[in-house]
Amino acid sequence: MLDFIYYPVSWILWFWHRVFGFAFGADNGLSWALSVVFLVFTLRLVLYRPFVRQVRTTKQMQELQPQIKELQKKYKNDRQKMALEMQKLQKDNGFNPLMGCLPILAQVPVFLGLFHVLRSFNRTGTGFGQIGMDPYTNAHTPNYVFNVDDVQSFLSARIFGAPISAFITAPTEQLAAFADYGGTPSRLSIAVVSIPLMVIAAIATHFNARASVARQSAEAAANPQAAIMNKLALWVFPFGVLVGGPFLPIAVLLYWVSNNIWTYGQQHLVFGRMAKEEEAKRQAKLEKQAQNAPKPGAKPVDTRKKQPGTATGDSEDSAVDTDGTSSANGSSPAKGKTKPKQQGQQRRSSGQKRPGNRGRANQKRRR
Repeated sequence: MLDFIYYPVSWILWFWHRVFGFAFGADNGLSWALSVVFLVFTLRLVLYRPFVRQVRTTKQMQELQPQIKELQKKYKNDRQKMALEMQKLQKDNGFNPLMGCLPILAQVPVFLGLFHVLRSFNRTGTGFGQIGMDPYTNAHTPNYVFNVDDVQSFLSARIFGAPISAFITAPTEQLAAFADYGGTPSRLSIAVVSIPLMVIAAIATHFNARASVARQSAEAAANPQAAIMNKLALWVFPFGVLVGGPFLPIAVLLYWVSNNIWTYGQQHLVFGRMAKEEEAKRQAKLEKQAQNAPKPGAKPVDTRKKQPGTATGDSEDSAVDTDGTSSANGSSPAKGKTKPKQQGQQRRSSGQKRPGNRGRANQKRRR
């Protein structure tokens, strides 16, 4: 039913096994282990651009959080209106929430496909989804793109004495499938390899989650839903690796460790580039402000328009020469030749001359 996932995963694993098998030998456990690791790297490289979009979407979601809260508060009694306004906000800002989940959703079928392909190298189990083949039939039945020789090579591969498709809680009859191909492994040898991988995977999961939470804004971290997801990512998921590790094949634990290693390096690379982009934008903004600012020593220009009839006293004094007439060329009178203004030459505040005989009739009457 999920062959469209199983076959691509098988082809990538087959390719890398041919590459490392040429260098270390087809039956070498290191060849198969590196094949699983580079299967992870190949898939994560394909998902690199969606991961970058996921990071940018998450950051954009944090920036829009205040506006989202305002819409939720404003339309708390009208869910339909709230949904329309949220869609409008997302459209105006080019925001797509699906891009924040796409890389994670894309890794789920890959993980399930790898788990199924690796488990199909040993189909002697009788549990859920197992066929229950006998060891001979299993060793002589192809596994998707892997032929019979590849299946037997996988059964013969060992890492410190443990087959990479074995797991700690494997039934005894399932371990018997390795008897003719390197001997039946002990649970102790499987645990010696599996437990360190489980611990490394749990620690790597925790630190990747810690690095992601540390980059969240204060407003995003204060969101109750985000707080719950942060606790799950920091503590529940790593603990889940320790609990589920005994039920996972060694190859799947290798997948988990290598996937976390890639995630750790990719996060630092992507966030480092984004920090440089933000710094470049900030510097460009400062340079633009510096260009628009007045040069040092330059007199600021007042761009406000002057109202008519509001000339200052200094302009009035400079506009009147010693004879009481306005200067035609705007030149000031010669120094030392200025005369006191007569009453007939006095001007009103509106610019008109005052009459020279003002007040003389009153003086004559008093006399």
